[in-house]
Amino acid sequence: MINKKSIGVFDSGYGGLTVFESIAKSLPDYNYIYFGDNARAPYGDHSFETIYQYTLSCVEWLFAQGCPLVILACNTASAKALRTIQQKVLPVKYPGFRVLGVIRPTAEVIGRYTESNTIGVMGTRGTVNSDSYPIEIHHQFPSLNVVQQSCPMWVPLIENNEHGSEGADYFVKKYIDELLAKSGDIDAILLACTHYPLLVPKIRAYLPDGVRLVVQGDIVAESLVDYLNRHTEIESVLTKEGEMSFYTTGDSQVFDQSASIFFSREVVSEQVRVV
Repeated sequence: MINKKSIGVFDSGYGGLTVFESIAKSLPDYNYIYFGDNARAPYGDHSFETIYQYTLSCVEWLFAQGCPLVILACNTASAKALRTIQQKVLPVKYPGFRVLGVIRPTAEVIGRYTESNTIGVMGTRGTVNSDSYPIEIHHQFPSLNVVQQSCPMWVPLIENNEHGSEGADYFVKKYIDELLAKSGDIDAILLACTHYPLLVPKIRAYLPDGVRLVVQGDIVAESLVDYLNRHTEIESVLTKEGEMSFYTTGDSQVFDQSASIFFSREVVSEQVRVV
């Protein structure tokens, strides 16, 4: 595997598969390694330092498998670990490697989706508390008003395959109502967690008319296509055999069963350990 150069896609669990699916559709020729840190998921309620250490250990594992480019397909990891890895780790230890996240590509285009100049951002506690989205969005759109809402019950519901149940409706409506109560001007809502696309049917049912829903997968995929076009030094070394490999720190059988909820093809994974 190390002789082949793959694009690494990392998430704390399953949610990154929704982004990976969009990437693989846009760039089907490349080799990919998907790595879920399921044994330590969810990341959303962990401390900044813990998330950073977990993310770094998994990124370094992907580097060791021959991935010169790693996508953090996880909003919490992107919010709490990406900048430190890019600024303090890569230049010193891995100067030829690149790590990208999902926040900046989304922030670069989010202004297209609002006419009222006010958007809602729904994410995990970790993502919301980091203020990464307001900071990044204001770099791109200084006048845009960003209203955030943490949704701590959404990921557990999805990871336990309860997102289609009637019980999930209570928490979907609860967090949407709390967000919209903060501002009557919100006309677009960004789902700032890669798990949340599985709740889209229920979310739409509780959204007022005229409020747009923004999902990240296609945005991140489009950004990656552009990145590879601009960075031929990375693109030229990537292996193009259309192969996909899946790894998890959790139970591989459980991962394979649950992955089918997020990914529209059969997944066969291997369990690995990281320190």
